[in-house]
Amino acid sequence: MQFIKNFFVALNDILLKMTWLEDLVELLLTKVFSIDEESFLFSALSFFIYDVIKIFILLSVLIYISSYIQSYFTPERTKRILTKFKGLPGNIIGALLGTVTPFCSCSSIPIFIGFTKAGLPIGVTFSFLISSPLVDLASVILLASIFNWTIALAYVVVGLVIAVIGGTLIDKFKMEKYVEEFVLEARKNSEGEEIVELEQTKRDRHIYAWEQVKEIIHRVWVYILIGVGIGAIIHGYIPESFIQSVLGDDNPFSVFIATIIGIPMYSDIFGTLPIAEALVLKGVGIGTVLAFMMAVTALSLPSIILLKKVVKTKLLVTFVSIVTIGILITGYLFNIFGNFFI
Repeated sequence: MQFIKNFFVALNDILLKMTWLEDLVELLLTKVFSIDEESFLFSALSFFIYDVIKIFILLSVLIYISSYIQSYFTPERTKRILTKFKGLPGNIIGALLGTVTPFCSCSSIPIFIGFTKAGLPIGVTFSFLISSPLVDLASVILLASIFNWTIALAYVVVGLVIAVIGGTLIDKFKMEKYVEEFVLEARKNSEGEEIVELEQTKRDRHIYAWEQVKEIIHRVWVYILIGVGIGAIIHGYIPESFIQSVLGDDNPFSVFIATIIGIPMYSDIFGTLPIAEALVLKGVGIGTVLAFMMAVTALSLPSIILLKKVVKTKLLVTFVSIVTIGILITGYLFNIFGNFFI
């Protein structure tokens, strides 16, 4: 049993954590560029170079795999599946489908209009909208590569729970009347329309997966570089004592502060991971770090502004409030029981 455990730990270190790459980068900086290992510059540069290379390698492979899977869940097929379920089962299916579909938070308008037009209940739609930017295959494996599988899987469970509860509450509060009129009008005009699905060959799916790799990398590479750059500065130059005073466990408002800091930002989860890694290395609680990541991906200001165009203020405030409360509870619970996940 110990041999099997050691085997998988070694496999994880080689394929996901890429410890060999970290050693190679450190060797390059010390032997070729003669940078002192004890210097702040060494800490920042090694973090930046290692994380950039690792994230782009993993991201390219994972986007290809997840996109091939996602090719079976086109928007048309997703709508068809979701129209079969209502109530809590519908919210659960909506949240689960959100994990295998390639939508970021700023895809809110076309997704919302499309799903509403297809006649989906408001709760199912919002369960999908919450889980889609929060959880996907690539983000889970990248989380495991930076932290561990316990944290990665716990993050998935929490993201799904927030999505299901959020959708259920919005449904129970009967918030559909707070959708903008032009969206509801589109539903009336499309009643009776047949959802058309185009069959794809294996070659089509491979082409789609490769196109997704190019498209997503093109869309997020700037955020990744910015995120890794911020992480490198935190890791190399910002004193641990300062980070601890603001976001450490001794500050009872650390989770709240991390959430508030995350909301104005816009990035995919891939851009937030390097910052999260740097914060954890500085001793910030895992709950505080996850709260920051969730706020950036699920409650970014640009996505809220876009969503406001298709829903009225009361529904938008309800959505933001539910997700914020879910993130805060998650953060504090992870901080309290953090030792279990490390």
